[in-house]
Amino acid sequence: MSQPLNPHTPPTPRIAIIGAGPGGLLCARVLQQRGIPVTVYEGDLSATSRNQGGTLDMHADQGQIALEDAGLLAAFMQLARPESQAKKRLDSQGNVLSQFVPQRSDTAAPEIDRGQLRTLLTDHLAPGIVQWNHKLLHVTPLGGGTHRLHFEHGSTADVDLLIGADGAHSRVRPLLTDQVPQYSGVTFLEVQFDDVDRRHPDIARLVGEGDMFATDGQRLGIIGQRNSHCHVRVYIGMKTPLDWHTQAGLNLKDPDQVRQHLLDTFTGWSEDLLAVIRHNEGVFVVRPLFALPAPMRWAHVPGVTLLGDAAHLMAPFGGFGANLALLEGAELARCIAEHPSPDQAIRQYERVMFERSGPLAVAANEGLAGFFGVQEGPLDVPDHHAEHQQYQEAAALYRQRQRDSGMPQGLGVEGS
Repeated sequence: MSQPLNPHTPPTPRIAIIGAGPGGLLCARVLQQRGIPVTVYEGDLSATSRNQGGTLDMHADQGQIALEDAGLLAAFMQLARPESQAKKRLDSQGNVLSQFVPQRSDTAAPEIDRGQLRTLLTDHLAPGIVQWNHKLLHVTPLGGGTHRLHFEHGSTADVDLLIGADGAHSRVRPLLTDQVPQYSGVTFLEVQFDDVDRRHPDIARLVGEGDMFATDGQRLGIIGQRNSHCHVRVYIGMKTPLDWHTQAGLNLKDPDQVRQHLLDTFTGWSEDLLAVIRHNEGVFVVRPLFALPAPMRWAHVPGVTLLGDAAHLMAPFGGFGANLALLEGAELARCIAEHPSPDQAIRQYERVMFERSGPLAVAANEGLAGFFGVQEGPLDVPDHHAEHQQYQEAAALYRQRQRDSGMPQGLGVEGS
């Protein structure tokens, strides 16, 4: 005969994560490893229903810590590209200002395509944890930390702990703050090159094995990024008003018109660099950069919190966005497992998250402004050797603090 339920045992909280990005999926993975039920709601039809974007560098002291806690670090390393940690910086004439070539043993910040990372995480979640084709429309507070989720197709779900991992335009964020992302003053136009080593060898050499950054030191820049499978993405950046194309009378659906406008804008640049504008494949994808005010904080609200871009959308300089999302996902899951109530878990998680993300968001936004700002002297070039050493030292310190506090490490089993 089954034993009656203890009336003093609190019911298992209903936990919902909005958004199947890296942070939300990592959080779900660690909760799964702890035997804690969770549901991830995602508007996409599947993990591969749309292009996930470019490549991510997973820092040893952030993203890799989270992947280790989820039992997925070895699986990540099988997919990662340590050689793509290479970086070089050019001026507008194509002169090399600095170059970083990683050693073979350097795993401080190897790269992985966003799509590969998403598939890795979803493949290690039990069937049914991710509910695809569930686009959140709005949330209704029900009191006592409980919220009702309203989805596009008409269904609803009541939850005791709501985790907003739904990115820049989060539908969960308004429950906590009225702050919204602001335009940074910089717009990227993304172009792509497939089978780059064979079809575009000059572009392949220009970008190299990792990242290439070129700037005129004023308001224009070109950033090339090596992805897996002989693919290169290039981001053509301009410090410009948000409605620049309207002011210029451009039809963004006409690539020839956009191309000519960019060639006029980048007049005087090296022909080697202008080749990414002249010879790109397909359309120009316009990506204005937005960021939340930094540092970002909010007053505690029972039953709801945020992670990743939903919590602290920042400029993509420094590679902190996805790394923080992963680490926050792991830490939030740990807090949920180790505290007797969701409210206590949120308070502990947010305290640490605010302290860490605030300075990094400020630095990332300042890095963007500096790259697309007037340079009075030589471009301030990061010391990537020192940066990588810092990642490794910070990772060792983080793990030591885990050991000292009795916090579990490597929660998952590799490959499970």
